[in-house]
Amino acid sequence: MVRLYAMTAGRARPSSAAFELMAVVQAEPRPDEDPTLSPEQHAIYRLCDERPRPVAEVASDSGLPLGVVRVLLSDLLAEGLIRVNRPVPPAQLPDAHILREVIDGLRAL
Repeated sequence: MVRLYAMTAGRARPSSAAFELMAVVQAEPRPDEDPTLSPEQHAIYRLCDERPRPVAEVASDSGLPLGVVRVLLSDLLAEGLIRVNRPVPPAQLPDAHILREVIDGLRAL
């Protein structure tokens, strides 16, 4: 059993910007296995390589605490092995009233 602080080299926070729960993580193509990655980083990379996943889902599927996953994702991002797509802020989402008008307009066609 590996202690959580050993997985993160004693770090409690990611070295880059904090990963939002709903930020979608996607693996970047890589030529071959990277021997410098830990087994946990390999597992997280494989999860993100299957399909893009939100950070919360990566933590859930990996069985690791969210804080640890954020630190490991930060390392993968620094190595250029993943890409993070930030969620759309609520202010940029269309208003429910506008969506309803669009749906009504489409139905009227």
